[in-house]
Amino acid sequence: MAMSACCRPLGPAHQRAQHLFHIHSPRLPPERPPLLLLGAPKPSGSSSSLVYLAGAAAAGVGGYYFYSQNALSATPKVFTPTKEDFQKVYNEIAGRLEEKDDYDDGSYGPVLVRLAWHASGTYDKETKTGGSNGATMRFAPEGDHGANAGLKHARDFLEPVKAKFPWITYSDLWTLAGVCAIQEMQGPTIPWRPGRADKEAAACTPDGRLPDAAQGTKHLRDIFYRMGFNDQEIVALAGAHALGRCHTDRSGFEGPWTFSPTVLTNDYYTLLLDEKWHIRKWDGPKQYQDKTKGLMMLPADYALIEDKAMKPWVQKYAKDNDLFFKDFSKVIVKLFELGVPFKESSETMTFKPTNA
Repeated sequence: MAMSACCRPLGPAHQRAQHLFHIHSPRLPPERPPLLLLGAPKPSGSSSSLVYLAGAAAAGVGGYYFYSQNALSATPKVFTPTKEDFQKVYNEIAGRLEEKDDYDDGSYGPVLVRLAWHASGTYDKETKTGGSNGATMRFAPEGDHGANAGLKHARDFLEPVKAKFPWITYSDLWTLAGVCAIQEMQGPTIPWRPGRADKEAAACTPDGRLPDAAQGTKHLRDIFYRMGFNDQEIVALAGAHALGRCHTDRSGFEGPWTFSPTVLTNDYYTLLLDEKWHIRKWDGPKQYQDKTKGLMMLPADYALIEDKAMKPWVQKYAKDNDLFFKDFSKVIVKLFELGVPFKESSETMTFKPTNA
């Protein structure tokens, strides 16, 4: 499924998708050459310029050597970002969310959550490939996968942030943006730690690792068990469908799941249980519609209340928003850290929302 952010598209080639698990994006060009980070002046003779070298970019966080005074002869030092540095990145993303209100229902927040989700949800626990460590969606073929339709909007939204803070890896930036979006949309606090490294195109994951919105719980278990999740965690992640909407030009599906698609609540669960859902009569793929014809649910959503093991968790979260927030925070942290070889010294951080 984010399930407001996920699910694989329809069709044999799965060319379309747009919800927490699906949104497409044309391929972005490869990352700029790493010698001089964007915005740093080039070394010259006796200049006192500050030059950053991405010599240790593979370390994820820190490891950006800089030279002061004469860039060619000075002793290199290591720039290690602090929590304050990452808070500045968070604040920059939050500021852009406030400023750029021309997307969908007035916020880029949901599509940022989807970007972080799709970058992380490719993990395979058996082969230990995929996951948020790599940001390989920057390249083809992964950037062109149908499941990633529309995610170019999120990646482009974050490019000015990357330009302002060139020391942060795309892998850390995308997951931090997901954390920021959730918290700024009144969701729970999401602990986060840096340490993801960007990889090259050779590390792109194969198509088919993200959920297909048109499938049922057997498919969901196949996808999520592969990552290391259980039934309760599958249902908790599905709650992200409180955010965002589907687009016919991406997934083929259409409409929001809730009446407040830019605020994270447990409404997804209450609506799933309380509304009278019927199959929509239209030319598009099978989806469910409420009596107002203003909301929709996907087959993968409706399957949760038809499954004897999953429905009790839908009921629990529908009754208790605090429980949902608690479990959602835990499972999102787990999702965003799949496949990341953190150092023992890696610090877990929590960021203060700008709207607090």
